[in-house]
Amino acid sequence: MDTVAFTGILSFGWLYWKIQPHLAMHIPDGFLNLPVILVTWVIAIGLIALAIGRSQAEYQERAVPLMGVCAAFIFAAQMINFPIPGGTSGHLLGGTLAGALLGPWAGSLVMVVVFIVQSVLFQDGGLTALGANIFNMGLIGTFGGYYLYRTVRFATGRETLRGVVIGTAIAAWTSVVVASVVCALELALSGTVPLTVAFSAMASWHVLIGIGEALITVIALSFIWRTRPDLFYDPPHKTRSSVSRPLPRY
Repeated sequence: MDTVAFTGILSFGWLYWKIQPHLAMHIPDGFLNLPVILVTWVIAIGLIALAIGRSQAEYQERAVPLMGVCAAFIFAAQMINFPIPGGTSGHLLGGTLAGALLGPWAGSLVMVVVFIVQSVLFQDGGLTALGANIFNMGLIGTFGGYYLYRTVRFATGRETLRGVVIGTAIAAWTSVVVASVVCALELALSGTVPLTVAFSAMASWHVLIGIGEALITVIALSFIWRTRPDLFYDPPHKTRSSVSRPLPRY
C-alpha cells in the first residue's frame, strides 16, 4: 500500500510538515540522490532480466493470460484508496497477491508493468525513482512476500485454507512494513529527510496500512482458493493435473 498524505502528527515540527506530502511508498522525482538512483536501477534491471528468463523457462506462454488478469486486477485495486486515522489513506500494493498466484518471477514482472504504467500515465512515482520503486515494492513486496507466505503456509497447513489465510496475512503485512522502512532509508541516504523522521512517519503509518493490505489480499486469495485453487502457484496436491503449472526446467 501507498500512503497518500501524512497529517495529524505535530511532534516533527516544520521539517515534518515540509516533507510529509512526499513520505509515500511511490517516491517522486527529485527525492533520491544519484548514487541511490543508480544502485536501485541496477538492482531493478537485474531483477527484470532474471524474471523474464525464469518466467519464460518455467511458464512459456501458459501464464500470459493469468499475468494479464492479475495485472489488471492489481492496477484497478490500487486506484481505490481507503482512509486510516489521522487523515491518511492507503491502497493495495499487491506484491504478495501476485506472488501467491504467479510465483515470485512472473509476479514481479506483473508488478513492474503496474509501476511503469502508474509512473508514466498517472505520475504516481517519478521516472528517475522508478528503479527504487520497483526495488521496494517489486523485489521486497513480491519476492519477500511470496517466500514468507510460502514458508508460513507450508508450516501451518499447505493443503488448507487456514494455511493460506495465515500465510497471506503475515506476508502481506510484513512486506508492506519492510518496504516502507527501506523507502525511508533511501530517502535518508539521499539527504532528503533525517532517518528518524522518515522512519517514524513511514513505519507508523504503514503498520496500519499493512493491515488493509493483509485484509484485501486474504479476501482475494480465499475466494480464489474456494473457486479455482489450481490457479495458485503452489496449488493443493488434489488439484494438480496435466493442466497445472509445469515443473521448472533446470
